[in-house]
Amino acid sequence: MTDEIWKRNEIDSPCTKVCVIHPEARLCTGCYRSIDEITAWSRMTPETRRAVMAELPERATLLSQRRGGRAARLKRRVEG
Repeated sequence: MTDEIWKRNEIDSPCTKVCVIHPEARLCTGCYRSIDEITAWSRMTPETRRAVMAELPERATLLSQRRGGRAARLKRRVEG
């Protein structure tokens, strides 16, 4: 028996096993998917998965931008 029997012709998950949801962006900081996308991944069509994968590099830039550190947190707390 070979492993080829168990292989599926699917797009691999972008999961990096760093499952932390960013509180403001609502994206996983490891793979940049939304909670809904993570939950639905196994039921998505290959086309839908490709579309999500194509968006991930742009999402990564959203989370890599500095948010202002302590001063920004204090400002948000006062404004919120």
